Amino acid sequence: EQFSFEAIPKVIDAHDALPESMIQIFGWISFLEACSFPALAGLGGKYDRKPGDFSFDPLGLYPTDPEKQKKMQLAELKNGRLAMIAIGGMVTGAAVTGHGFPYLP
Repeated sequence: EQFSFEAIPKVIDAHDALPESMIQIFGWISFLEACSFPALAGLGGKYDRKPGDFSFDPLGLYPTDPEKQKKMQLAELKNGRLAMIAIGGMVTGAAVTGHGFPYLP
């Protein structure tokens, strides 16, 4: 099968082995980015929302206190940075050693 671990034993090679899949992923990401253009265009003073605030909080986790909001935003920023460093380390380890990503056969 084309999408099995046996077909692509090294995960790092999946990018070049499946160009049609990469095109589809790129297409969907481009579509989602294009959907956010109207939101970005509305930041010119017509709306009072901040960049990145899409008013999606169905569980009500975002605090109303400005101090707690800043603390949560900083925590989210640090979490995103740590995730980028972690995935970079995983990709680098797979590329340097020639083995797949951790926890994969």
